[in-house]
Amino acid sequence: MNLNEYAALDGIGLARLVAAGEVSAKELADLALAAVQRVNPQINAVIETWRPTVTEGTGPLAGVPFLIKDLAITSAGRRVELGSRLAQGLVAEADSYLMQRFIAAGLATLGRTTTPEMAFSTETESALQGPTRNPWDTRLSAGGSSGGSGAAVAAGIVPIAHATDAAGSIRVPAAFNGLVGLKPTRGRASNGPALDEVFAGFGVQLGLSRSVRDSAALMDIVQGGAPGDPYHTVAPAEGFLAHVGRDPGRLRIGWLETPWNGAAIDPDIAAASHAVARELEALGHHVEPVSAPLGTSWDSFVEANANIWCATLVRWINGLAAATSRPIDLTTLEPATLACYAYGQQARAVDFAAALDTRNLIARSVAGWFEHFDILLTPTLPRLPQTLNTYSLGAEHMDGLQWTARVFDHSPFTPVFNVAGTPAISLPLGISRNQGLPIGIQFAARFGAEDVLLRLASQLEVAMPWHQRRPDIWAGNA
Repeated sequence: MNLNEYAALDGIGLARLVAAGEVSAKELADLALAAVQRVNPQINAVIETWRPTVTEGTGPLAGVPFLIKDLAITSAGRRVELGSRLAQGLVAEADSYLMQRFIAAGLATLGRTTTPEMAFSTETESALQGPTRNPWDTRLSAGGSSGGSGAAVAAGIVPIAHATDAAGSIRVPAAFNGLVGLKPTRGRASNGPALDEVFAGFGVQLGLSRSVRDSAALMDIVQGGAPGDPYHTVAPAEGFLAHVGRDPGRLRIGWLETPWNGAAIDPDIAAASHAVARELEALGHHVEPVSAPLGTSWDSFVEANANIWCATLVRWINGLAAATSRPIDLTTLEPATLACYAYGQQARAVDFAAALDTRNLIARSVAGWFEHFDILLTPTLPRLPQTLNTYSLGAEHMDGLQWTARVFDHSPFTPVFNVAGTPAISLPLGISRNQGLPIGIQFAARFGAEDVLLRLASQLEVAMPWHQRRPDIWAGNA
């Protein structure tokens, strides 16, 4: 097998070759490491590699090369730095529960991917790791906060990589890099043992892939709580992969064209959204424009998230400073992170409690939507990727609330589903007319209904295929 053959296959395709004895897991790992050498200097998505130890997993992704994000997951003896100079050089003592599941499934983890500092951004640029570049156009952002994983998968380094999502951090890089990005329901995967609720339950973990079936297979691997977890969400009896390729039936689809912050939509993205709506109607679904009220104002929504995010960040930063004996200042933290730390220090218990009340309002409102329709269709993002080194301009003059507002205004369609705890998926169903950049379209469903999303996503994967599209930076290129 050569790099072109390797990069052309998704994870399940590679695992089937391993199971048939046509290629070994070691050979695949060697190819993945060669792919890192070929394309990573151009995109800066992978910050560390190692020779993986592959277990004898029997699942649908056994033997497949895999990367983990530098945040929220720990691998024993490997560094976990959260994209921050404050945590530089920290080494994990043990595998987190999620890492244990990846190992048991036979995934061959061979490195770490970039993240913005503390994942508090929807673009992946950090003082520690540098900017991650979009494989479709290296002048542009790869999105965030799972931008390293997104760029690595899009460039063909690995077919699937670990990612996290607390406000859109799986779906944003999926949209920017032309990938499948599924944010699971709250309680699907364990954040333990070091973490329970990440940002009051907003943060979840899964991955980024190039095929719907790979994301479904990864869901089957991570599904299920661990001792002490605050949430346990029941999976379909037959698992998630079984739903890929099944007829979704005639779905009632609400179509939201304007984000909750009222931002204007790029014309190419609006056109892609319209094209998908027409295709859904051609497939027999009922599509109807909706307003989907939040139950609170956008400003109140952002403020609630700022209180929860920034207060949580204080504990993280204090713990890292204690572990590394480093100061908490601009020598160790970026201006935006330091501003969020200061804002979190000022948050009162009553502010945090009020933010949880807002979480409840959002969750009740979102649940109400799905009494009237099965799926909500939106663009994943209102704008195409921006030029690198522009996202953080002026951050040194912002407080934590202002920075949170910038993060949420960049991706106003996505964080609602983190607050509500409901699943959502971004699919690369559009392409911009002039630049040839991928455009993500988001589909959201009621709590626990990833099976519905996967059936619809796999139907669209056939009707509006994306697998033959390749970015300029591609490991399989000669």
